[in-house]
Amino acid sequence: MSSVTASTLFATRFLLALVERGLTDVVLSPGARSQALALAATELENRGLLRVHVRIDERAAAFVALGLALESGHPAAVVTTSGTAVANLYPAVLEAHHAGVGMLLLTADRPEELRGIGTNQTTVQADFFAHAVRFSRDVDAPTFDDPAAGAAALAGEAWAAAVAPMAAGPVHLNLAFREPLSGGDAFAVADVAEALARASDVEPAPATVPTAVELARGPRTLVIAGTGAGPAAEELAHAGGWPLIAEISSGARFGRNVVPAYREVLRNAELSAAVERVIVFGHPTLSREVPALIGDSARSLETIVVLGTGGENYNPGHNVTAFVEALTVADGEADREWLSSWLRAGHAAHDEAMGRYTAANPSMQAPNVDASRSNSVDDMRAFAAAELAAAKAPVTRELLVDAIWRATWPHDRLLLGASRLVRVADRILVGKKVPVFSNRGLAGIDGTISTGVGIGLASGAVTRVLLGDLAALHDAGGMLIGPSEQRPRVQVIVGNDGGGTIFDSLEVAATTDAAVMDRAFYTPHGANFEALATAYGWEFTRVATASELERALTQPAAGPQLVEVVLAR
Repeated sequence: MSSVTASTLFATRFLLALVERGLTDVVLSPGARSQALALAATELENRGLLRVHVRIDERAAAFVALGLALESGHPAAVVTTSGTAVANLYPAVLEAHHAGVGMLLLTADRPEELRGIGTNQTTVQADFFAHAVRFSRDVDAPTFDDPAAGAAALAGEAWAAAVAPMAAGPVHLNLAFREPLSGGDAFAVADVAEALARASDVEPAPATVPTAVELARGPRTLVIAGTGAGPAAEELAHAGGWPLIAEISSGARFGRNVVPAYREVLRNAELSAAVERVIVFGHPTLSREVPALIGDSARSLETIVVLGTGGENYNPGHNVTAFVEALTVADGEADREWLSSWLRAGHAAHDEAMGRYTAANPSMQAPNVDASRSNSVDDMRAFAAAELAAAKAPVTRELLVDAIWRATWPHDRLLLGASRLVRVADRILVGKKVPVFSNRGLAGIDGTISTGVGIGLASGAVTRVLLGDLAALHDAGGMLIGPSEQRPRVQVIVGNDGGGTIFDSLEVAATTDAAVMDRAFYTPHGANFEALATAYGWEFTRVATASELERALTQPAAGPQLVEVVLAR
């Protein structure tokens, strides 16, 4: 046993204890202080108990872990060395905190005697993430007297906090290690061998059933689904016979109760004034109309929020009546006219909007079937000319989101970045049951590509990531996947209009000098996406027309692919 260092024995026993509880993925960034964790993780991978994903950039690593958790439903672990490596995790930690996504942050540190004396790569890492984690502990360096003491208990506490019902989120363990930082075969030690046997036969923990509150049918009810709502929102709307406002990132935009063009309908004063009760699932972020409805203190509106796992409870105007874990619907007849009034208004508003979009997008127009069947030469020529014009039509934002929606199926995955395009998608797309993700906890552009890579790794499915050019450039490092690493079937589709045109829709655009607006807000970049794809070894396709877009979407690459879609400024 003397050949096994305390660091190695602790790291091995600790990771094994996490595997026993359900850990399947570790995202590893290289570093000296964390070497015992890295070696233990890779050995567990060799034994078929873990998957290890290596990333140079800690920020990208953390977002890969976020994507793995979003798809798998359980936390992934991130292993880093000390110093600035820890700080690079913060953007993903904040997103996980606000979105309620479990994550295990395993940061290596110097032991107590090397802190506060100017030691290289040493800063204050204890409680580094403070308010943004569910559980935080500064763990003393293991000693050789009993190096695995408390490892299993610590793993249990950390895992329980990361997956806690109604309170899941990131967990931080700052793990100190003394030199020698690794060495010896910990797997030959008896207690590790016993743990290894237990970890080889892990059974998933039974799911916790939330306490449900029964809803009376009477009040005229509107169900609202924000990001992370999932199928539960659609199920409740269907059970109650109530209209469903489902954001595109909610995972609930399907079924016969979905109200299209919901922004326009919510601006219908008569319909909105008639709402007596609102039920909210997930985190609504894509419209101003939803928080305005709930936050209006001048009206008496019952608002019930179904608790998620995010860092803050959704409560516009502090007007929420009750927070509950789950809901059921009392027996009785549905108010069919109430539902029909919302659906009629929604379909009318959607038809009007789509009429405008299709008029400006030839490729979105239905072909002239009669002309295609005509024996008239003129008719056939006209039909051929129209089809050619449609194929050569430039891609607009509406055409782009519509084409991606049509190309994505239930076995695929779709991640929408915090760019202008997610709002276009939310405005025009109809209901369809596909797995949709979006980092809307803080709605930042950080780590979007890396999150999509994590989703693709966990699902094994074709994963499309739709984002703007600035969001893509912000996470260009997420495209770095080493030659020894698994390469997912991820298709990153970049709508490139040369800058941040999302600011067009904000008040600042109408009040700011054009030159200042261009430099400080639109931030034109002139980046070469083809060169970027080549540098990272990704397949590249540039799309400028409708036919090129269709071809790119229906024939995705077998590995990572960057698709640049040229959009008008």
